[in-house]
Amino acid sequence: MSTVKLLENLLNYCVVKNKVIANNIANVQTENYKREDVSFKSLLKENSDAILKTTNSKHLPAINSTQDNNPDFEIIYDESSENVSGINNVNIEKEMSELAENTLRFKFASKKVGDYYKTLQNVIRGGSRT
Repeated sequence: MSTVKLLENLLNYCVVKNKVIANNIANVQTENYKREDVSFKSLLKENSDAILKTTNSKHLPAINSTQDNNPDFEIIYDESSENVSGINNVNIEKEMSELAENTLRFKFASKKVGDYYKTLQNVIRGGSRT
C-alpha cells in the first residue's frame, strides 16, 4: 500500500473522528447521552498489514492486506456510568484535547498529501520549470 493511500485513510479517519468529537461536545448537556468514540481497528489493521521489507530472515513477514480501499470506522459508545459533567459521561476537557490532537493529525496528513501532489505536478511540468 502506498504512503499516499495510507495518508488518505488517515484523513478519512480524522474526518469521522472530528464528527464524533463535535457530536460529543454538542451533547455535553444532554441528559443520559452516551459519549461516542471511533474505533480505528480497521485503520490499524490495514496499516499493520501493509507490505513491509524484512532485512533479516528472522523477521516476521507481513501479510498483504485484502481489505477494500475505504476502511470502515466503527463508532462505539462509552458505556461507563461515570457522570463526569454531572449529566452524562462526556468530559469537555478531554473532548477539546482530542479535537486539538485530531486537528494536528489532519493538518499533517493533508500537508503531506498536498506536498506529494505538488511534487507530481512539478514533475509533469518538466521538473525545475515553474
